[in-house]
Amino acid sequence: MITPQQVEEMIKAELPDAQVQVQDLTGGGDHYQVTVVSSQFAGKGLVQQHQLVYGALRQAMSTEAIHALALKTSTPEASQATN
Repeated sequence: MITPQQVEEMIKAELPDAQVQVQDLTGGGDHYQVTVVSSQFAGKGLVQQHQLVYGALRQAMSTEAIHALALKTSTPEASQATN
């Protein structure tokens, strides 16, 4: 089991400017929905953005501490445009 706070910390360790929202979808600590907004996504496609986040969570994913992960990623500019 991994806490939402730990998920957020792992992402921010790789993407320090990121705004991260973590939602535990089942209450079991292994199925998460994560929204990440970062300027480091600028110029990158959606797959590349997701790869950056998966890279930050690589160890937790490989040990199955995180069993399922739903991702939403965007740049700050894109996030403001949709809000």
